[in-house]
Amino acid sequence: MLTLRTLGSLNLRDSDGEELTAVLSQPKRFGLLVYLAGARPRGLHRRDTLLTLFWPERDDAHGRNALSQSLSFLRRHLPEGAVVRRGTEEVGLEPGALRLDVDDFETAIEEGRWAEALALYGGDFLRGFHVGETWGFEDWVESERVRLREAACSAAWALAGEYVEGGMVIKAERAAQQALELVCSDETPARKFIQKLADAGDRGAALRFYERFAALLREELELEPSPETVAVIEEVRRRGEVSRPAEVVS
Repeated sequence: MLTLRTLGSLNLRDSDGEELTAVLSQPKRFGLLVYLAGARPRGLHRRDTLLTLFWPERDDAHGRNALSQSLSFLRRHLPEGAVVRRGTEEVGLEPGALRLDVDDFETAIEEGRWAEALALYGGDFLRGFHVGETWGFEDWVESERVRLREAACSAAWALAGEYVEGGMVIKAERAAQQALELVCSDETPARKFIQKLADAGDRGAALRFYERFAALLREELELEPSPETVAVIEEVRRRGEVSRPAEVVS
């Protein structure tokens, strides 16, 4: 089975673990492989769609010729039977021929395995990867990039919440910080995390995280925390210091 990595670093390896450098060195053909593997709905894709995504500047005849050459290239360099077609207008990958890291990442999220999902998310989808004059493909990459980053952010917030409930505040703060580094503009989960820390009895951690969050908003977006978030932290401050057992004086 082929293994395709697209989150953070890019890699394509065969069943023996050998890197398929011939495919990796051809950006448009590698991009075509990524799209065939990861586009939704999964399955076969019409040639007309692929022409619009990858060869928008060419007329139909020249575009179809370029697509045919790219598919032939992939057939030569991938295991036999990996690239399939149905009739003359639909092409795709044989189910089970390729393992995509995005699939593993999304399965981990669906099953609530937050730490594993974050470990699989090594960075943005196709980070630093560009193919010239493929506007449709670039738009698809950007939409997937945003969607997967937001999914990783949600996983980080969920993990942070689990850590708080388990009394592991330091790990919770690290997970929450990771969430902020992924998406810092959504205050709702940050506000809920601050409230969760305070409800767990760690006022200091709640105040500390709020200050980091507010500083990040100012630095990255030139914004102040919303009135709703300010109201939450003011309530935390009013609670006073977390009560501690009185010291016994001997």
